[in-house]
Amino acid sequence: MSVSIGELAVEFGCELRGDPGVVVERVATLADADERSVAFVANPRYRRELAATRAGAVVLDAAAAGACPAAALVCRNPHATYARIAAVLHPLPAAPAGIDPSAVVSPEAQVDPTAHVGALSVIGAGAAVGARAFIGPHCLIEEGVVVGEDVRLVGRVTLCRAVQVGARTVIQPGAVIGGDGFGFAQDQGRWIKVPQIGTVRVGCDVEIGANTTVDRGAIGDTVIEEGVKLDNLIQIGHNVRVGAHSALAACVGVSGSTCIGRRCMIAGQVGIAGHLTIGDDVVITARTGISHSITAPGVYSGHIPHEQAATWRRLVARFKRLESFATRLKALERRAGGAADREEDDD
Repeated sequence: MSVSIGELAVEFGCELRGDPGVVVERVATLADADERSVAFVANPRYRRELAATRAGAVVLDAAAAGACPAAALVCRNPHATYARIAAVLHPLPAAPAGIDPSAVVSPEAQVDPTAHVGALSVIGAGAAVGARAFIGPHCLIEEGVVVGEDVRLVGRVTLCRAVQVGARTVIQPGAVIGGDGFGFAQDQGRWIKVPQIGTVRVGCDVEIGANTTVDRGAIGDTVIEEGVKLDNLIQIGHNVRVGAHSALAACVGVSGSTCIGRRCMIAGQVGIAGHLTIGDDVVITARTGISHSITAPGVYSGHIPHEQAATWRRLVARFKRLESFATRLKALERRAGGAADREEDDD
């Protein structure tokens, strides 16, 4: 798609410094851009590449605009503005409305005539698919599922029974929403499965990454509120609630019945124990283990940065000796305390 940068400036509220008639048709990095490309600068470390860029236009803030050799689209939030421009220049291909002949759709399902149902997908009884929804190939939509307007299931997505997905949500390939939670009761050394009778409710404008799993509730529902962004390979346990506009990076694991607040940012490989409460506006850095509730906003960490292998081995060896050191220290304190008591008696 081709558009003038003058049109982009008007549509996205940018200050334009340059020729409004310049036409662009794609986005690119500063290094790879040509005169038909739009690039952006949001991180100061990339400003060195700005001077040499051949881009037709660059999206940046006022502080960087003076060093821009091309037309500048000046705005407060360059990354967000770039994202909106990229969506204009690279729209998703339009899918034809209708049901592929190889799809299996229950006669008791309701599929809006404007929706697209791809090859080899299956839609169960009582399911409802909203207007302009895109159901990609090999998707499984079980009985009673509700798929809202403009939802996009990219492909090979599984929505288990009675799951609800809000409007404009995007679910990437391989995601499983509404599988049974990990619920078992122990009896005389054996495990008894606890029926998982809740479901999953996904809000509007959510994105769920590839091969991420969201378990159905054991009794109540698992809830993913509006605007939440889940990366690839995340595990959300049963009866978890993720608050609106929170973002979780790859390989996060959230144990059952934990409640995560609004606008939280949780980095990769964080593990969160069950039955906890994480308040609003909490940031958790990568590979942190959370074993207690967090009530105050802030940034939380609990990991050890990498070291050279030889240094790391020494640190581990010292860590293993801490118990011995603690025992010896207590013995010394007891002896010192006894000596002090005797000195007081002598006085």
